[in-house]
Amino acid sequence: MSGNDTVPELSVMDKRTIILSTIVFFLCLVAVVGNGFIIVALGMEWWRHRMLSPCDQLLVSLGVSRFCLQWVVIGKSTYVFLYPEVFLYNPVLQFLTFQWDFWNAATLWFCSWLSVFYCVKIATLTHPVFLWLKRKVSGLVPWLLLSSVGFSSLSTILFCIGNQRIYQNYLRSGLQSWNVTGDAAGRTYENFFFHLKIVTWTVPTIVFLTGMVLLITSLGRHAKKTFLSISGSRDPRSQAHIKALLALSSFTILFTYSFLSLMLKAIGVFPSHEFKHGLWQAGIYLCTAVHPIILLTSNPRLRAVLVRGCSLWCAGAS
Repeated sequence: MSGNDTVPELSVMDKRTIILSTIVFFLCLVAVVGNGFIIVALGMEWWRHRMLSPCDQLLVSLGVSRFCLQWVVIGKSTYVFLYPEVFLYNPVLQFLTFQWDFWNAATLWFCSWLSVFYCVKIATLTHPVFLWLKRKVSGLVPWLLLSSVGFSSLSTILFCIGNQRIYQNYLRSGLQSWNVTGDAAGRTYENFFFHLKIVTWTVPTIVFLTGMVLLITSLGRHAKKTFLSISGSRDPRSQAHIKALLALSSFTILFTYSFLSLMLKAIGVFPSHEFKHGLWQAGIYLCTAVHPIILLTSNPRLRAVLVRGCSLWCAGAS
């Protein structure tokens, strides 16, 4: 096989690419630390009480999926950085791609169900279906998590089968001499999987945005009523609503940006060998690094564990 069939991202290594890769690596580490702290905090909660609330089950599942996803990104980026001439269908890259497909889909679904859970539990809607869900949603959480794993596994298997078929088609077509470049393989891959990507990424995103829009609308109305009351914005309840709205709005913006990034990459707006593609990718990893921090600061239990851990660390350092 010739050097033409390589991963296109790092075919030309320059200073900008190295700097951008360093920034992405740092953002991934921040996301790993943030999600790792969430896992440890909720793991300690489970160890003490031998159970987790439905909300904590969703949070720890999201933390685990993002934690693993970031390590897969770090592993793949490091491998490609060390072996820039590696073939696109290298077994190591295929294994890492398999892992990325699963954990990325799982992260989307966990975010979506967390949005639905918050909406059902917090929003003040009076529709009979909504009231029924409010009573039943806590018991449905384990099934929602299992369905997320099932959907993610199914889409990952389909991606894996498609990858193998494309690779076998190259071999059967007499391409052992590797006349097809990495870019051509990439274009074939994107065309073959475009519709599957649309379904895999769009369905959980619609669920997520529906839950968030309903929740933000409900909280906004309630906060407006509280703000216009006699106590005004100094009322603790009004401040709590404002903080919740800010946290939910930032969560929605970060999630939407990540989804649009995935879609634009699938469409091919940003060719993978261009520098602006790297800038856009850095934006994705910035979102994944920021959201765990938002969860840690907005969730009272996680915030208490964070403050306690910082106090113990400061006491030990002194």
